[in-house]
Amino acid sequence: MDECERAADGEIYSADFSVSRRGVVGDSAVCFLRVSAYPVLLLAVILVGVFAVRQKWDPSWVSPLFLLGVISYLVLLERLIPYDRNWHPEKKEWFFYGVYFLLTMAGSGLAQLLVALAVGLISPAEPTYHLGIEIPGALLTGSLASYLVHRLGHRNPLLWRLHGVHHVPEKVNVANNGVNHVLDIVLAQGLVQLALALIGFSRPAVLVVGLFVAAQGYFVHANIDVRIGALNHLLASPEQHRLHHSTDLAEAGHYGSDLSCWDHLLGSFTWRPGREPAAVGLHDPASFPGTGEILAAFLHPWRRRPSQGSRPE
Repeated sequence: MDECERAADGEIYSADFSVSRRGVVGDSAVCFLRVSAYPVLLLAVILVGVFAVRQKWDPSWVSPLFLLGVISYLVLLERLIPYDRNWHPEKKEWFFYGVYFLLTMAGSGLAQLLVALAVGLISPAEPTYHLGIEIPGALLTGSLASYLVHRLGHRNPLLWRLHGVHHVPEKVNVANNGVNHVLDIVLAQGLVQLALALIGFSRPAVLVVGLFVAAQGYFVHANIDVRIGALNHLLASPEQHRLHHSTDLAEAGHYGSDLSCWDHLLGSFTWRPGREPAAVGLHDPASFPGTGEILAAFLHPWRRRPSQGSRPE
């Protein structure tokens, strides 16, 4: 067994991968990609963030272009170093995922529109403090707000009828990261952005944090076989997020998609080296419409007698 089979935290994993987990590149390339994939993504966030702030790039085009780049990069990695090839989208799923992605983008835009007035009036155009202080502060604030909204979405029956749409697919990949109820996106992103605006973080700080959060959100959902070792105790990862989608409710914690510190502090951190879910999806699949039933999923929160049995907590 070579060093490629050793995680950064010292755990050793079997080299006998099942056929469903084999990628399309050789062992040496697999080893290199596993080690370099995440650092390359973080470096891209830093470089784009630095240039965006220094050159005063317009966030309205920087953010979507960067997101498309991140998605393309991760989709490529899913083919080269897949966690499970059975989790690749089927042809019919690409259509459903595409529709959901457009709805998610629309929900995100609506959330931004709803808080635009507050951001414009409260958030300064230039940093009040040094960005070295503002950026970590904005990241911690936004991450905590996102964590709390996400966890509430699992615990509150009404909100779960919105958020549960995201947990319907029985696989986790980049494409179905956009499978969401549009109102869930409006609520979650709107509250996070409103928190940042009310505190008064500057627009450059919010832009940089937004780039990192967007990259992390798709990274943790990627069907890629990477392990970040001890960094799991600071940052969220695919290892953790697959557990979040587990049908075993005892391990379905990890509500943070950017930082994992809140999961540690608030008791929802379940990951340990080598821990993997036996299956992902809903604990009670019959409680929600299928992924292809887009209209039914949208109307699900208003069903007269919705099932309550599938809530993760």
